[in-house]
Amino acid sequence: MAEKENPVIRQQRITLQNKHSEKLVGVLHENGSADVVVLCHGFRSSKDNNTMMNISAALESEGISAFRFDFAGNGESEGTFQYGNYWREVADLRSVVEYFSGTNRRIAAILGHSKGGNIVLLYASKYHDICTVINVSGRYKLDRGIDERLGKDFLERIKRDGFIDVKSRAGDVQYRVTAESLMDRLNTNMYEACLQIDKDCRVLTVHGSADEIIPVEDALEFAKLVPNHKLHIIEGADHCYSSHQAELASVVLPFIKQGLPQTKVTLN
Repeated sequence: MAEKENPVIRQQRITLQNKHSEKLVGVLHENGSADVVVLCHGFRSSKDNNTMMNISAALESEGISAFRFDFAGNGESEGTFQYGNYWREVADLRSVVEYFSGTNRRIAAILGHSKGGNIVLLYASKYHDICTVINVSGRYKLDRGIDERLGKDFLERIKRDGFIDVKSRAGDVQYRVTAESLMDRLNTNMYEACLQIDKDCRVLTVHGSADEIIPVEDALEFAKLVPNHKLHIIEGADHCYSSHQAELASVVLPFIKQGLPQTKVTLN
């Protein structure tokens, strides 16, 4: 009987550089397929987030290679964490796409969770070279949700002090929000971005009906604007899909597989 291959060996750590000469660290779930799905984590998260890990494993089980990575300033990647950085993270994703294209791999899909959902949509609005985009619980109205983290008087405090330190309950500073990084978020226009996505680009938005961070209404806005769009609401799911990871994978996988070429190409 042939010995089963150890799945751990199939995970390959990859380091590449972004446009700012910062090292981005990621893990490739290698299946030998020419197609790769790139996964993008959310705000103050990492490639090791449960959703990133579980979707990678689900893709791997279907014979599809997946790459999960840390944006600059997050996880193991170099750089300084910034509150906004939407378009800068789009540029990080661009560096990842170019890296795999340079190794004769095809990016079959880009998937992002939470803020990562915004990043993959913004990417599609600018570069037009990915045919399948999956937005998992992205935020449409970027002017919402700020006061929950920064307080209702955040604009006055930013104008007065130039920054706001977000602290833990113990009083430790978790991260600093500068006026520039706040304006980066407020000036990122998801409405305009949605209108710029090609009609040939297949977009799936998945959202939990019980999302406590980003209201499900935001998913309905994406459905109205994106030209070639499919919407799937997972009943009872929270923002992190705490009890719905398997259902999330069962929604995402068929959509990705529908976009794959009929003839599967493997690497030599």
